[in-house]
Amino acid sequence: MQLFYAPDFTPPLYTLSEEESKHCVRVLRMVVGDRLHLTDGRGTMYECRVVDAAPKRCRVEVVTTHVEYERLPYELTMAVAPTKNIERFEWFLEKATEVGVTRFIPVVSEHSERREIKPERENKVITSAMKQSLKAYHPELAPMTPFRRVVEEATASVKLIAHCEPSERVFLPKAVNKGDDVIILIGPEGDFSPEEIAFAEAHGFRSITLGDARLRTETAAVVATVMVATVNQM
Repeated sequence: MQLFYAPDFTPPLYTLSEEESKHCVRVLRMVVGDRLHLTDGRGTMYECRVVDAAPKRCRVEVVTTHVEYERLPYELTMAVAPTKNIERFEWFLEKATEVGVTRFIPVVSEHSERREIKPERENKVITSAMKQSLKAYHPELAPMTPFRRVVEEATASVKLIAHCEPSERVFLPKAVNKGDDVIILIGPEGDFSPEEIAFAEAHGFRSITLGDARLRTETAAVVATVMVATVNQM
């Protein structure tokens, strides 16, 4: 199954971008009549047939349409402080997209080592992971957002904050149920400050632990993503 991403797709006919056209015709050697799959990133999966195999303007037409293709049975927003080494954060974006996530919010907190990212670059990582894992939903990437704004504007029914402070914390899988709308806050290498944790708890966030191991930011974020997915598959 070859999957192409076209956020501006309007059926029944569509011309692939020059980059996607080259990949389709030059790399995959597709010809008129060959089938491929295309998604708009909003949940619709189209099976298409090549009608014009031009290397720079490959045209396809829709054969079948699948709405809400493999939609997640839950909503998950991962609000994570980007790491100083951006490649580690990008690794998280890739793996979380493969597992299943609705939205990413890069967070700026008191101990953040990185306070800006390149959205275009990070979206390319997400798009690539979405295509490779054959998903029809493209996770949203929010702008870099201050910690307090994330906390104040969170609307999920289940709001969680992971940290290492010695306090009462619940094991993540015990804090969520199937079908929940969840937001999880994951801090930087220096963790969230006690003041940030108190602020989040005052706004309805529940403190959680991911287990006894002390994890790096990107590892903790992936583990949390997998735990939520696992709960929804039990």
